[in-house]
Amino acid sequence: MLEKEKFMKEALKEAKKAYKKEEIPVGAVIIKDGEIIARAHNLKESKNSSTAHAEILAIEKANKKLKAWRLENCEMFITLEPCMMCMGAIINSRIKKIYIGTMDPKTGACESVIDIRNYKFNHVVQIEKGILKEECEYILKDFFKMLRKRNGGKNETK
Repeated sequence: MLEKEKFMKEALKEAKKAYKKEEIPVGAVIIKDGEIIARAHNLKESKNSSTAHAEILAIEKANKKLKAWRLENCEMFITLEPCMMCMGAIINSRIKKIYIGTMDPKTGACESVIDIRNYKFNHVVQIEKGILKEECEYILKDFFKMLRKRNGGKNETK
């Protein structure tokens, strides 16, 4: 198994934790020097917080672990393309590279809705997409299928 796939599988484990909590199943892990230093999953519903995305929570954990706001030599594996808020946090934290499982045609900020790379920021994040794409897509599709079934055709959580 490739190292990229190994780390995306860890992000998928986080997404599965979110699924079990009836959160949109997105997971993220942050790597430094080949080791996971932070992991998180969506907790928007549990925390009643619009900013409790997997990426934001993982960045906060990495900041605490490293006792620094700069994550310059770190990489992040995310099961779903980050939104604008999360891309802003990724850029501001100076993460070197992100690996994306699947793209998000509704809120994605790496290409799908807006491409953050088209703007000049003080830090450029490298992006690689399509890591374990099918697995990352499946958990999301299955989650929303379950929600629609439970909610009579609507995708609303809780």
